[in-house]
Amino acid sequence: MVNAIILLNVQREAILEVAERLAGLEGIAEVYSVAGRYDLAVVARARDNEELANLITGRMLKESHITHSETLFSFRVYSRYDLERMFSIGLE
Repeated sequence: MVNAIILLNVQREAILEVAERLAGLEGIAEVYSVAGRYDLAVVARARDNEELANLITGRMLKESHITHSETLFSFRVYSRYDLERMFSIGLE
């Protein structure tokens, strides 16, 4: 499983519309409306790099109203949720 966080600038009048459409794409786990330099932060998950590339460049970035993107690829995931799940089944 490969993960990416995609930071997006979107035309102001279309932020909600773009967020809703992206959230409906297979492979998009979450879409966050954020404050600061970017308008949306998107979490994408795929089986491999090729599937992730197809999702991001082949489908997601063809979305109209996106004016800029920056993609961060994940090397490791550190999650309280995952740690709590492991400890609850007795893994050390």
